[in-house]
Amino acid sequence: MNRVYTQTAQGQHWLRRYRGHRPRLACVLGFTDTGLIPGISAAGATPDDRRTTAIADAEFLWQGATAPPSHPLPPLLEGVSPVLIARAIVATQVIPVILFNAGLPLVPSVPNIDFQGVPANCVSTGQAMPLSTVEMLFRKGLAWGHRLGSQADSDYVILGECVVGGTTTALALLLGLGFPVTDKIGSSHPTCNHAQKQEIALQGLERWRAMTQPEPITSSPLPLVAAIGDPMQIVVAAMAIGASCHGGVMLAGGTQMLAVYALARSLVQAHCLSWQPEKIVVGTTRWVAEDPTCDTVGVAELVGTVPLIATELSFAASRYEALRRYEAGFVKEGVAAGGCAIAANLYQHWQQPQLLQVIEKLYATLLDQQLPPPVSSFQH
Repeated sequence: MNRVYTQTAQGQHWLRRYRGHRPRLACVLGFTDTGLIPGISAAGATPDDRRTTAIADAEFLWQGATAPPSHPLPPLLEGVSPVLIARAIVATQVIPVILFNAGLPLVPSVPNIDFQGVPANCVSTGQAMPLSTVEMLFRKGLAWGHRLGSQADSDYVILGECVVGGTTTALALLLGLGFPVTDKIGSSHPTCNHAQKQEIALQGLERWRAMTQPEPITSSPLPLVAAIGDPMQIVVAAMAIGASCHGGVMLAGGTQMLAVYALARSLVQAHCLSWQPEKIVVGTTRWVAEDPTCDTVGVAELVGTVPLIATELSFAASRYEALRRYEAGFVKEGVAAGGCAIAANLYQHWQQPQLLQVIEKLYATLLDQQLPPPVSSFQH
């Protein structure tokens, strides 16, 4: 059920090490005005819809269909949100979930740890967040990473995310770190909108450099994150560094989490931090790993030393058209969906039939209650 695409020996060793272990899922919520640009993301039909996507994700991940949501779930034009996958697995396998608010425009209605961050301005401004906020999020993320890692003990931590517009901030971050990733970063669209993302990312980087004449990234990547990043990136990168000192870490997502890993490595080098990178993997879906309109495997190879692992979960035989749309390139990933599917196989040895059964069961409950399918920050 799980395939290792890069760093094969290291990835296979990680999978063997954590087989039979129950993880803990930490999902970090954030927001960037980049997600409000028309056409930038399919995680909501309109910009207004996308403003509350992460909050809707958080509610559904926490409570499923057991209670009415406090925030209306934005409509999704094609398919169904990947939060359905994550919720079905964590609820059925009783995987602990903890939510972190790294910077949202509204307060989530479900229990969360509030980092007192801020929503980011659009990448194109070159002034996404105050540097002092990024420094604070870095410190809090590092402390919580150590806490999560030590709590996990012999188990491992899944670090997921919810940020609409996050693949555009990932592109800007990787370009700013010096990686040649033009036309390689994924999206929630069936055909990636590379030109639009590239224009926005380059505009932000150029404005930042013109305004500040920044020091080399080797001094610290924190000013780069403040210029063109989103609040999730710095929190999850710091959490991964801290948690890896204690046990396994799965960065659950596609090219966004590859960018987070690259940021973590840059932070370690610039700030002389201790970590254990061999304990970290990136976990996603095959819809992301094999997306013909981007190059996730190529990005993983550029980033270097982290294994890229993907669940082989398929919806080709689903009785629901909304799930079968995944096979046509819609949605693909988000809210730790791929990571949770990988974990479901490792922990309770679930194969394709069990995964499909619990996901379809939850979707049927949604339909029976006539609730709109939850939209998500999938592959933003």
